[in-house]
Amino acid sequence: MAKKEESKDLIENPEIIQEKIVGIEHWFENNPKILGGIALAVLVVVGGYFGYRYYVDGQDKLAQKEMFQAVRYFEADSLNLALNGDGNNLGFLQIVDDYSLTPAGNLANFYAGAIYLKQGKFPLAIFHLEDFSANDLLVQPRAYSLIGDAYMEQKDFESAAKYYDKASAYKPNKEFTPTYLMKAALAYEKLNNIEKAKAAYQTIINTYWDSSEVQNAKKFKAKLEVNS
Repeated sequence: MAKKEESKDLIENPEIIQEKIVGIEHWFENNPKILGGIALAVLVVVGGYFGYRYYVDGQDKLAQKEMFQAVRYFEADSLNLALNGDGNNLGFLQIVDDYSLTPAGNLANFYAGAIYLKQGKFPLAIFHLEDFSANDLLVQPRAYSLIGDAYMEQKDFESAAKYYDKASAYKPNKEFTPTYLMKAALAYEKLNNIEKAKAAYQTIINTYWDSSEVQNAKKFKAKLEVNS
């Protein structure tokens, strides 16, 4: 009750507000070192943030330049050169190590994971793909799907289904989501979880009826219903 009365007095009595302001001014006058320390701390934090951003932006430009040849090797299916470099140009692994704080270094993890998956080195593929993160429509769900592929190859169907579900739930769209749902359904079939498999197929049928996957979804769902 006393606090409510004090708040009412502050609102209705400008003299009390003035007294509070004067009291604060006196505190600042009597504690200049504390005030100076606060101001310095703010300057350090703000200056450190902008300095860090300037450093990362500069490093990212260097990383993008360094990564250009590795991407070309990847596109040409020269996977070892893309991964490890050619002696003159860095490979994705070195870019991950040297530029880990940059967006380019982050993307290098995706490329490295995709390469290891192609090479059948599934734990390494998972390691790098899990280190990758993005917020775009295409690459992040693709990374989840590739992790699912790596687990499928290792016959860890439960983990595979988990990552296919993550891929299909990430910014759903008719171009890519049906493919991830088909993979999830297959993983659930491998787990003998027929209801979840049918649910994945049904989502394609109901939500993505105009996708290229819908006919297969209908066929595989019908097959499960006959056999179950």
